[in-house]
This record gives sequence, structure tokens and C-alpha cells, in this order.
Amino acid sequence: MSETKSKSTVASKTSKKTTSTKGKSSSGKSRSFRAGLQFPVGRIHTQLRRGRYSSRVGAGAPVYLAAVLEYLAAEILELAGNASRDNKKVRIVPRHIQLAVRNDEELNKLLSNVSIASGGVIPNIHSVLLPPMSKGGEGKEGSASQEY
Repeated sequence: MSETKSKSTVASKTSKKTTSTKGKSSSGKSRSFRAGLQFPVGRIHTQLRRGRYSSRVGAGAPVYLAAVLEYLAAEILELAGNASRDNKKVRIVPRHIQLAVRNDEELNKLLSNVSIASGGVIPNIHSVLLPPMSKGGEGKEGSASQEY
């Protein structure tokens, strides 16, 4: 009987909310929620202030930056998901991110100086190294690359 009584008192103590507005009338919604974003606007604002990029940071700057970062992340993840599906895999690995970034012209330009760990290289064989194509169309079946 005493165990259930102590549990109920603990539950009632933890259910009480301590709200301090610190002089502000906040609606209880985060700036990320108000902007319709998944990326944390408040954390980005803090990092902008701590980074000493400017002496002052406006209220719209972290929202804009969070939206841009979220868009880039969604774009890369979508292309990497397509690459993983092409390779018949369920999980996205660094190789899929590498293929997604290097096969997209704009992302490749943006991330040209970035090396992705465990990403590998893009498959490419120079045209000089390929065997010559026969013009007549009647080639030897099973012909070797070198003739003796």
C-alpha cells in the first residue's frame, strides 16, 4: 500500500510544470515550428552569435539559414536514397552520398573541394582505353584485345 502511495506522490510532483516567462510572453512554440522547419532555428541563432561573424544578428538570419540548410540536406538525402535504391540497398551509406553528389551538376560544383570518407570514386573509363569499335558491324566473336 505504501509503494502505490509513494508512486502517486512522485507522479504528482513531476507532473507540475514550472514555467518562467522571464518577462516575455511566449506562445510556447519554437521558431522552427513557426517557420515550418525541422532544423533548429534557435541553435543556429546561437551559433551565429558565438561565431563572431557579426556584432549583431537579425531575427530573420537564422530562419533563412536553417531553411537553406534543410533544403540542401533534403536534396542530398533524396538523391542518395535514389542511388541506394538503384543499388538495391535499403540503407544509405557514404558511397550513395558520393554518387548522388558527383552525378548532380550543381551539388558537384558546390561540394567540389569536399572529400567524402568511404565514398569511393565515380566509375569512369577513358575512351582511349576502350577497345576500338568495328565499322563494318561484323566483328570476330570473342576477339581478344590484342591480335597476335
